[in-house]
Amino acid sequence: MPDDIVALEFEKPIAELENKIGELQSCAASEHMDFSDEIRTLEEKCEQLKRQIYGALTPWQRVLIARHPQRPYTADYIKSLCTNFIELHGDRSFSDDASIVGGLALFEGRPVVVIGHQKGRTVQESMRRNFGMPHPEGYRKALRLMKLAEKFKRPVLCFIDTPGAYPGIGAEERGQARAIALNLMEMAALKTPIVCTIIGEGGSGGALAIGIGDRILMCENAWYSVISPEGCAAILFRDATRAPEAAAALKLTAPELKALGIVDEVIPEPQGGAHRDIPAIMQALKTTLATHLAQLMALSNEQLMDKRYEKFRSLGTWRESELEHVAPAGPRRKSKSQKIANT
Repeated sequence: MPDDIVALEFEKPIAELENKIGELQSCAASEHMDFSDEIRTLEEKCEQLKRQIYGALTPWQRVLIARHPQRPYTADYIKSLCTNFIELHGDRSFSDDASIVGGLALFEGRPVVVIGHQKGRTVQESMRRNFGMPHPEGYRKALRLMKLAEKFKRPVLCFIDTPGAYPGIGAEERGQARAIALNLMEMAALKTPIVCTIIGEGGSGGALAIGIGDRILMCENAWYSVISPEGCAAILFRDATRAPEAAAALKLTAPELKALGIVDEVIPEPQGGAHRDIPAIMQALKTTLATHLAQLMALSNEQLMDKRYEKFRSLGTWRESELEHVAPAGPRRKSKSQKIANT
C-alpha cells in the first residue's frame, strides 16, 4: 500500500504486510543483501490477502470505502472528464451553496451541464463545503442549471456524493423539503437527457434531489440509501454502533441495487477502491458515460419522457397478495409524456 494512502481499519493487515515488504526492499538496497525469496513470499501472501478481503467486502466496508478521504470528488471528475468547464454560482434567490458545484462544460466535445455534490479535503474546505450537505439554495442552484440545460438542449451529468441534505434550522427555514421536492418534480419532466452517477455516498433526499435521471450509474464501492447506516441503526436499534448490521439490511451497495433494478450499470473500481487508481476509474466512467449519453441523445423528447416515466414507475416488485387492499388506479392516461410535461 503506498505511503500516501490512508488504510482503513479492515485494510490494516494488508498495510502491515506491505510495510514489511518495503522494509525488506530498503534493507536489501542499503545492505546489499539478497532478500528476493522473502520478498516474493510476502508479496504472494499480500496478494492472496487482498483477494480474500476485497473479494468479499461487506456492505459496511463498502460504506467505509465510499467515505475514504482520498476518494475522488465531483471536482476531480469534472477536471478529468470534461474540458472548458465554467462554474456558475448562486440560486438567484438567497446565496451560493459551495456544497453543490455546477456549470457548463464539454464532454467528449459535446456541450453539457455538469452538477454534483462537493466535499472538502481540509477542515477549512470541508466547512466551506458543509461536508457535502447542501442547503436549499444548493438545490435551487442545481435546478437553475438544469433549466439552462433544457433551454439550450444540453444533456445533464449529475455526480452524487453526499451523506444527505443539511438538516439544520436555517435550511428548514429556507424550505429544504420544498427545494428537494421541486427538484424531483422538475427533473421528472426535464426535456433533455440526464445521466446520474453515484460516485461515493448517496444519502436520502439529499442525493435524490439531483438523482432523477434517464440512466442511474453507480461506482462499485459507492452506497445509495434512504438513510445512512448510522441513522438507521439509531432509529431501529437505538444504537448507532450497530451501523454494520443496518448496512447489511438496507441493501445499499451497487451490486444489490443493480439486482433490484434501481441502478442501470455498476462502474467497476480498482481493487481496494477508486482512490487507489484514479486514472482507471476516470477512464471506466468516461467510457460508460459516453455510451449511455449517445443512446439517450438519439431519442426524441417524447421517447425520452416516456422511457423516464416507465423507468421510475417500474421500480419495486409487488405480489398479487399485496395488491388486494390497494385502491384501484385511475383511468389510464392518453400520453405519458404529455402527462409529465403538464405537471
